[in-house]
Amino acid sequence: MAKRPAFFIRQGKVISETYSFEWFPGFAVSQKQKSIESLHNAIREVDANAKPLEISTKSKDPIGVKLSAFNLRLNNYALENIFQSAKVFENGGPYLDLLDVLPKEAKRDERLHNSGKLKAFRYQQEDFPLNPKTVFYDFIYISAVKQSLAIDEINAISNYNYFTDIEFNPTKSMNTQARTVAMIQLILDEYGYLPDFQKKDFIQYHKEHIAY
Repeated sequence: MAKRPAFFIRQGKVISETYSFEWFPGFAVSQKQKSIESLHNAIREVDANAKPLEISTKSKDPIGVKLSAFNLRLNNYALENIFQSAKVFENGGPYLDLLDVLPKEAKRDERLHNSGKLKAFRYQQEDFPLNPKTVFYDFIYISAVKQSLAIDEINAISNYNYFTDIEFNPTKSMNTQARTVAMIQLILDEYGYLPDFQKKDFIQYHKEHIAY
């Protein structure tokens, strides 16, 4: 058995619940998809009206695959590269050269681990705070969705009401594309489209609508 969160909207906020389900070990896509289906069945047992969507390259839904951070690009850069290259530390950064390496190389760059404490994220001459905890990741993810997907693909998110990411383990990391897609659904419900948030407005919206 394993435990994973699913993200959804309740009373105008993105929240999560953790579900126990049967885990199918192995690296094959078919094994990952069995685990996903098991997680989704656990969600349906609690909520008969659940329409879960897996957000990852392992999703059986094409829109879930397209929404994977690995498939999103922002200003012609991979999302992972933008995230890592924006980090500002006590003793260095941002390391903009990380924009031009493979995403895995950017994530493993030694400077990200020996430059002192993380202080902020700097993107397009603007600094994003560390709190709310996922605000910078969510900002660049949503910007990448707007650039990478067609309007009808973005609107298709509203056909679902639970969002999962089978690889996300909240004990090991904070950012997850599943939470951000739930946020997109909330924005679509409120605005009918994805507006161009200014940094200040996005941070305020995030504070009001994302629960950790």
